[in-house]
Amino acid sequence: AEPARAARRRASLAGLLATAASLGVAELVAGALGARSLVVGIGDAVIDRVPGWLERFAVSTLGTADKPVLVVGVLVASVLLGAALGRLARTRLALACAGLVAVGGLGVAASLTDARTTPAEAVTVAAAGGRLLASPRIDRLRETISLPRPTATAVPLPPGAGLAVEGLTPLRVPNADFYRIDTALLVPEVDPAGWSLEVRGMVDRPFTLTYDELLALATVESDVTLACVSNEVGGGLVGNARWQGVPLRDLLERAGVQPGATQVIGRSVDGFTAGFPVELGLRAGPGPGDVGALVAVGMNGEPLPQVHGFPARLVVPGLYGYVSATKWLSAIELTTFDEQGYWIPRGWSREGPVKTQARIDVPRRGVPAGRQPVAGVAWAPGRGIDRVEVRVDDGPWQRARLSDSLGVDAWRQWVWEWDAAPGTHTLTVRATDGTGEVQTSRVAPPAPDGASGHHSVRVVVS
Repeated sequence: AEPARAARRRASLAGLLATAASLGVAELVAGALGARSLVVGIGDAVIDRVPGWLERFAVSTLGTADKPVLVVGVLVASVLLGAALGRLARTRLALACAGLVAVGGLGVAASLTDARTTPAEAVTVAAAGGRLLASPRIDRLRETISLPRPTATAVPLPPGAGLAVEGLTPLRVPNADFYRIDTALLVPEVDPAGWSLEVRGMVDRPFTLTYDELLALATVESDVTLACVSNEVGGGLVGNARWQGVPLRDLLERAGVQPGATQVIGRSVDGFTAGFPVELGLRAGPGPGDVGALVAVGMNGEPLPQVHGFPARLVVPGLYGYVSATKWLSAIELTTFDEQGYWIPRGWSREGPVKTQARIDVPRRGVPAGRQPVAGVAWAPGRGIDRVEVRVDDGPWQRARLSDSLGVDAWRQWVWEWDAAPGTHTLTVRATDGTGEVQTSRVAPPAPDGASGHHSVRVVVS
């Protein structure tokens, strides 16, 4: 019995190691060909097919770690399956070989769901395995690009735009720290030399722009806060940046929007789609420096980072990203709401206006008794922030001091000086937007149209 068990263990180990080696070789071949990784193809197939509730759970539970966890899960499942096939091969070699062929076929089928992968590439990668040659080629290309001087710059930072409070989120989140939530398991590598943007659909004059032609158009700057619909109250899936790009309304007016067109659909090179009302694409901002929706090419003074949509993306103030923020943009299509963007059939609302929110950044833990700053950020893109108030325990609401405004589309920092008494206290914050509407206290989860409620933190004062 013991020799038989040892033989089974050796067979399982051989299958596991063979699968791991095959995956490694496959990644090398995919990298050399510029083809799609089998692991990524399978992972993307999983993302596209899991129920909406499971996607929402993954984002809310794992946040930006959802994709690495999925990749690890695919790898673990693959090597465990290899171990099982290795063990089966001891007694049922033909059946084990059939299982291996079936697994390879599933990988090919998953890879073929990507329009950028040809059948020949998918089969080659399946025969050999995927991608260890992750190249910094796109970063090198970005370094050679000089963004044009914008014809209209964003509002200069006024002296009171930033509050000097340790631990407070900066007015503009650095690109490396800006949150990223999207459906791309592997970030698309788009060479601007071969990239183009189509404006098509229900328009009188469809046209196509190369990257150089897009950069040659008049660009503007705008400070805009973006938020993910999966962000919990007080969460970090929100950020403010200075975006540079071509006003979307300029492109739509050039194309000539036909009567009956009700929706702008953004299409990504990886197949993702997001749609929003035409009037939001045509609308200019309500005040100086508020320029409306952009086809953005720059972020915080540099070409878009690859993970944030290089070479071009959509930025639509006032809407959650799932209905507006198409990265790696390949087409802008005028259509009707009969066509649904990626997330709508998965249980999210068709329209996604960003809800008024305020967040406490400091303090988040114990503090000594005495005067202490309570500070954070508040946002209501498209409406602006007019007031922020803080409450200690069940006491009265106290008005906080706001930083100077960068425009209605950008968040504002706030601070309130607290005379902290010893004990455990609950700090709560709420905001009032530029229309006079006070942030609701009604608690709602992110699904289907964004979380609501007041952000609270418990602080121990010693």
